[in-house]
Amino acid sequence: MQPTVAAPESVTWRVHLDRSMWVAGVRALMLQALHPVAMQGVWQLSDFRSDPTGRLMRTAHFVAVTTYGSLTEARTLGEHIRRVHRSLGFTDPATGRAHRVDQHDLLVWVHCAEVTSYLETTRRAGLELGAADLDRYLDEQSRTAAYVGLAPDDVPRNVADMRRYLAKVRPNLRVTPEARRAVRFLLWPKVPERLSWLAPLKPLWFPVGALSYATLPAWARRAYGTLPELPGADAAATAGLRALRSGLNRVPERYYNLVFDEATVRSAEEARQRLLAAGYEMENGFRALRSRTRFRAPASVVTDAPESVPGFSPSPADEGCRPSPAG
Repeated sequence: MQPTVAAPESVTWRVHLDRSMWVAGVRALMLQALHPVAMQGVWQLSDFRSDPTGRLMRTAHFVAVTTYGSLTEARTLGEHIRRVHRSLGFTDPATGRAHRVDQHDLLVWVHCAEVTSYLETTRRAGLELGAADLDRYLDEQSRTAAYVGLAPDDVPRNVADMRRYLAKVRPNLRVTPEARRAVRFLLWPKVPERLSWLAPLKPLWFPVGALSYATLPAWARRAYGTLPELPGADAAATAGLRALRSGLNRVPERYYNLVFDEATVRSAEEARQRLLAAGYEMENGFRALRSRTRFRAPASVVTDAPESVPGFSPSPADEGCRPSPAG
């Protein structure tokens, strides 16, 4: 059986294990909030207002497990998510209509807002991805969507289809008071108790939040109107992303991983062991000093994954793989 859900040579690994994913994850939440019905679901049912970073950490754990977790681990997490979603519903105060959290159109929107944010952000931050890589990533993620209850063909599987979907859904997007408040939370979130020791460093979060906002589409920034629009904003955002990514890539793993949930870090450690057992070789020096763990794939990687396994999509070998929580 394959050691990880997504093949270590996949585009999914290159994107999800890039350290600019911190910005990508927050951008995805800001983009998702533009869907009025989806935003109501978050506003009414989640602990977003009391612990806005909690949802980000849960998303990070889902991304981690469905990238380098074991198949059993990912299936168990997916079953839990689907079970919770099936039990939750809410009413849109604007229309009086009742909605389910696992409503098909809402699941599709959340998926598309996430994967487009991940691609857009990591590319602008400096991750080299060609046109074929973009299509391959969306195809890989169409299978990961099965973990939340979607079929691969329910979501766009290439860039052209994704553009058509976003153009179709855009007339339904708008900034509600809840969405605007959510963005403000994300720009200056509450520090959770388990990370209280990081409270003095809270000002360091603002560049992450500001870059997340700055990398939104221009029309979305204009709609929010939360931060001022300055000349050359897009170029400045790209330069800022690259600088942040460069800085994060210099942080040793042992310190970088402190911000993640224990379960997420444990999943990464278990992935390392499975990869080593499968014949991958660990590279780049002393563990305490290296910024990221890299693995060299065996000369011939053979998997016995059936086509029905969500998230599996082999692709040409990359420079290496880095199973730490976010790069």
